Amino acid sequence: MPTRKKNATATLTTAQSLGSLLKSARDIMRKDKGLNGDLDRLPLLTWVMFLKFLDDLERQREDEAVLAGARFRAAIEPPYRWRDWAAAKNGLTGDDLLAFVNNEVAARCDGSTGPGLFAMLRKLTASNGDKRREVIATVFQGMDNRMKSGYLLRDVIDKVDAIHFTSSDELHTLGALYENLLREMRDAAGDAGEFYTPRAAVRLMVKLLDPRLGETVLDPASGTGGFLVEAYAHLAEQVHTVADRKVLQGGSLHGCEPKSLPYLLCQMNLLLHGLDAPDIDPGNALRHKLTEIGERERVDVILTNPPFGGEEEKGIQGNFPDDKQTSETALLFLQLIMRRLHRKLTKAGRPARAAVVVPNGTLFGDGVCARIKAELLREFNLHTIVRLPNGVFAPYTSIPTNLLFFDRGGPTQQVWYWEHRLPEGRKNYTKTQPLQFDEFAGLQAWWGDRQEGDQAWKVSAEELLAANCNLDRKNPRAQDDITHRAPEELVASILDKEAQIAVILGRIQGLLAKAAA
Repeated sequence: MPTRKKNATATLTTAQSLGSLLKSARDIMRKDKGLNGDLDRLPLLTWVMFLKFLDDLERQREDEAVLAGARFRAAIEPPYRWRDWAAAKNGLTGDDLLAFVNNEVAARCDGSTGPGLFAMLRKLTASNGDKRREVIATVFQGMDNRMKSGYLLRDVIDKVDAIHFTSSDELHTLGALYENLLREMRDAAGDAGEFYTPRAAVRLMVKLLDPRLGETVLDPASGTGGFLVEAYAHLAEQVHTVADRKVLQGGSLHGCEPKSLPYLLCQMNLLLHGLDAPDIDPGNALRHKLTEIGERERVDVILTNPPFGGEEEKGIQGNFPDDKQTSETALLFLQLIMRRLHRKLTKAGRPARAAVVVPNGTLFGDGVCARIKAELLREFNLHTIVRLPNGVFAPYTSIPTNLLFFDRGGPTQQVWYWEHRLPEGRKNYTKTQPLQFDEFAGLQAWWGDRQEGDQAWKVSAEELLAANCNLDRKNPRAQDDITHRAPEELVASILDKEAQIAVILGRIQGLLAKAAA
């Protein structure tokens, strides 16, 4: 069977060398006829890196077990470990490599015949409380190898084999590079429905909610893990002892992502940033009956940008109260988030709290939407709404968005609004000139010492409830001079007004239908 010689040249731990290495791997993949753009290339690079990372981690844990005189059980047994088929001097290549990776039954590098690599990985089951095997199986359930050339695949494997996943410096550098790759993939996705939450907005939401070590953090719509990675970094700054690290690694972060590709990317993203065993649920977060979610399923902090504009099937809608059933995904997630916050104070002595990205339609919607907001105002403390300018989510969507901040310290007495403005001289955000974290300096300074001003105002909960829970309140001090507004802003404003008109027309049609009946 075809084999290849191993390149023993060590890779230096530098951003330049790692960046060059990953670029070389992507250049190799561009030559393969089975891959179509970064939406194909990044997943392949990710599962290859995942298996190399896992083997490096296994080697490290095995050495630690030997030193401690303890028994070690590998997550992946020979001859399926990276060191057996990928890093070995007689490693497979060409058609033999493709057969070993893809086929249900294949010749293995030790000369025996058995399940192919993916077929074996998908059948792993957890044992002795070790969930690593179960995570691996879930990762590879929806994964496949699209490369047509086993020789090009071998070249990619050789590149990845040069990465040292046991080096903390290299892991940190690789984590940053990987985030850039994820951003490129999301840019390539275009209208695929996966809206990338700007890193500046993610960082702001984490900083303002300020999760503390010992509190549990959840993102029920994890995507590729941006909120969880930022929350992990925030919590890691609070680690000072071995006991602290055990708390951080032992169940602080939880996620949910039903799509196989984002699930894999989320796992890898968290692993590269230092989380030993990511706890990401591969199912739909909305699949459980809302009334059956009890205290064990509740958490202290929720940070998320749930999907909006989507429609959920009747089976999912049936998990929610009769008077709050809707096909609108964002409204179902909002109810889920409210239900999953702890009712008691957290270990840090603070109310359970959430920061959520919502579209403008959620603010002014009536009917089911108004009933959900009424519950939010009456049973939670909706203390802040940050109104973001148009274009924050460009180029993925032009829909205006807002950040809701609420906690279990309710009921709401008043809602503070903060209007975030474009930097002076800018007409809009773009992919090349996105939102920057430094632009939130004014908001952060105001957060702890709130006063009304040009960008801040407040409205009583009583007034909001009396207005059918319309939260779409404009800045009373804003000068809305249409002659000085950019075309993009005017288009977004018109779309926003059209959406509001559609809601009103729908309500009128409903009233007419009732009258006719």
